[in-house]
Amino acid sequence: MRPAHSIAGAGLPRGVIVLLGTACLVVVVGGMRITADLLAPVFLALMLTVTISPIAIWMRGRGVPLWLAMIANVVAVYLLLAGLGVAMAMSLARLVDLLPQYQQQFLDLRADLASALGSLGIDQAQVMAALDKATTPGQIVGVIEWIFGGVAGVLSNTIFLLAVLLFMGVDAVDYPSRLAASGAQRPQVVGALREFAQGTRRYLWVTTVFGLIVAVIDTLALWALDIPLPFLWGLLSFITNYIPNIGFIIGVIPPALLGLLQGGVEKMIWVIVVYCAINFVIQSIIQPKVVGDAVGLSATMSFLSLIFWGWVLGPLGALLAIPLSLLAKGLLVDIDPATRWINPLVSGGPLPATDSGPAAGRDGRVTEPADPAEPD
Repeated sequence: MRPAHSIAGAGLPRGVIVLLGTACLVVVVGGMRITADLLAPVFLALMLTVTISPIAIWMRGRGVPLWLAMIANVVAVYLLLAGLGVAMAMSLARLVDLLPQYQQQFLDLRADLASALGSLGIDQAQVMAALDKATTPGQIVGVIEWIFGGVAGVLSNTIFLLAVLLFMGVDAVDYPSRLAASGAQRPQVVGALREFAQGTRRYLWVTTVFGLIVAVIDTLALWALDIPLPFLWGLLSFITNYIPNIGFIIGVIPPALLGLLQGGVEKMIWVIVVYCAINFVIQSIIQPKVVGDAVGLSATMSFLSLIFWGWVLGPLGALLAIPLSLLAKGLLVDIDPATRWINPLVSGGPLPATDSGPAAGRDGRVTEPADPAEPD
């Protein structure tokens, strides 16, 4: 007797199935955009819980009581979040206090720029009106707040985020045993979820290590160049390191601007050169190769993930682009042997081993093994 999914699939042309799937995807993505304020904290809590869950699992393996492992899990993720929030709040407060001191430098820079554009035949009145809107300390603070806005916006909804982290942290302690119990009935689903957790953990650890290296080097370099608030810009480098491909560009703008205000074009160029020598080499050449080998996503897929999740969930979506893509890949590709042919097309590392699932014919269709009780 033929499997039920073979009978159902034979009733509709492949093109119609693709169109229906695409329409469903559009509806799901639209719903995610509408509920982004709710989903973003949940996804952040999920990624943090997946990252620190080995702590509780290790403690349970050493015979630590269940309740103590749960407390350690929750406290660890709370401390991580609190440390990041305090560092961001203190740094932004210092930036707000510092920028008004550069009011005169802003005015001089604006006048020089208007004069240069006026020499090219551009109306200076229109130039000054445009610069009045774009070159004020308040606007610069707004840009920095937008950069930090994804995480800062989630941190502002503290009660909801802490509640989600509490329940996820408690459940994560005995989640491996739950997966093992479900593996007998749904081995493909359990395998996909485990691969997602392992890939997310590898990505976050690798990116965190590279982010710390970049942040320390940037902080020391900016301190040597006498750029104000080097710790803030080092923290910004650490956070934007989680943004694939374009994080380096976002991180260089504020310190380069302060270098321009403090020391002119020469100091700004020095800041850009130092960032290019450090951040570009590490974040754009070395790190993508290591991350691609660790999680199995190509550079193109990483960039498209950034664009897509940033559009759906905002700044926090850009920060969590790779983990969210791994989750989508696990639920839509790895979970079904019939769709695992997509893995080599999106992989950034060594090709995955072929599965002993249903074989694909030359026309791309999956053929089921013949049923000996069914006539040809």
